Amino acid sequence: MWLRPNRVLSRRGLRRLILVLAALALITAGLGAWQGDVFAPLFALIEATALAIALSVAWRAGDRSERITLDTASLEVQTLPGRRCTRFQSYWVRVLLESGEGRYRLLLSSHGRKLEVGAFLTEEERAELFRKLRALLADVQAQAKHR
Repeated sequence: MWLRPNRVLSRRGLRRLILVLAALALITAGLGAWQGDVFAPLFALIEATALAIALSVAWRAGDRSERITLDTASLEVQTLPGRRCTRFQSYWVRVLLESGEGRYRLLLSSHGRKLEVGAFLTEEERAELFRKLRALLADVQAQAKHR
């Protein structure tokens, strides 16, 4: 499974949004300067720059993803970017849905280790992933018992 956060805008759409918002801020500042507020363009420029940086940082946060691989021997979670990889034995891993910090957390647990997965997903998506992972793990564990 490949988990990715939902993105509303493409990179091109983000650039267009930033340009439109900056243009609106500068037009408003120009009107303010025309009426005597000489500092309005400076503050509009600072605001437009801060807004562009904030939107770009938020958009880049959408690059994170998690890849979950399950086979009869292991369940592996690879976190991208960064390439952190966590492996659990598929027979012993448990899937938990715990409430905490005002939201539900989807945890994989085995031998005293816990790993949260899908933190960037919505509550409904985490609940669906919880059900899907439990069903897949039950199948794998049933296969391991019959060997």
